Amino acid sequence: MADAKLPGIAVADIGACAFGILKAGETYIGKTVGISGGHLTGAEMAASLTKAVGEEVRYTYVPPEVYRTFDFPGAEDLGNMFQFKRDFQEDFLGARDLELSRELNPGIKTFDQWLDAFKDQYPRGDSS
Repeated sequence: MADAKLPGIAVADIGACAFGILKAGETYIGKTVGISGGHLTGAEMAASLTKAVGEEVRYTYVPPEVYRTFDFPGAEDLGNMFQFKRDFQEDFLGARDLELSRELNPGIKTFDQWLDAFKDQYPRGDSS
């Protein structure tokens, strides 16, 4: 996706946002509500992961046309998905409103907060 951003959200936050929609009564009837905990580039995610695990994590951009040539089931579909998200980033991210997501779920986690919440469940390079 090069330097395009990708929306992300913790699974638990999806349910909390859905609950926020239900609590709003008729406000969202007939509307599409896109939610996200954050919009990050691959490099930003790698930097957060580096900090969380204590070892360098690098993001490497693979162009979609190259990704589609990989020899595993679904490579073509994933290449198409990454290309769509890269080429139509404005529309894709615009459909996932960070401010509205926070209104629906004030406790929504950022990627860094999510990584911190689960720090005891993944190996760390510093042996902590």
